[in-house]
Amino acid sequence: MRQLIRYGLVGAATNLAMYVVYLLITYIGVEPKKTMTLLYVIGATIGFIGHRKWSFAHHGDPTHAAIRYTLAHLSGYLLNFFILLLYVDYLGYAHQVVQGITILVIAGYLFLIFRYFVFPKAH
Repeated sequence: MRQLIRYGLVGAATNLAMYVVYLLITYIGVEPKKTMTLLYVIGATIGFIGHRKWSFAHHGDPTHAAIRYTLAHLSGYLLNFFILLLYVDYLGYAHQVVQGITILVIAGYLFLIFRYFVFPKAH
């Protein structure tokens, strides 16, 4: 439970900041998927340190964790991209709402991947 709370705190701070920037950048006219791509990379990079050190207190090999973290985020990014593509481009929903909801979906997905694949407890 402690991991989930810490993950939530790191994720909430990072995602809230990135979402506000997302809204500002798209407001000035940059396409939503391009904006999400840029901010996803920035947020994931910042999150690695917080999640590895604090959320999951990982003491394993940081290089292997970074590779697994990158793979996890690649899958999260692709899921995010296709959700935007489907709900915004094809179904016509407002990107602001879709991205806001998608952040929560991806956060839950990544928590499970981080806990069991990226930062597993040593046995």
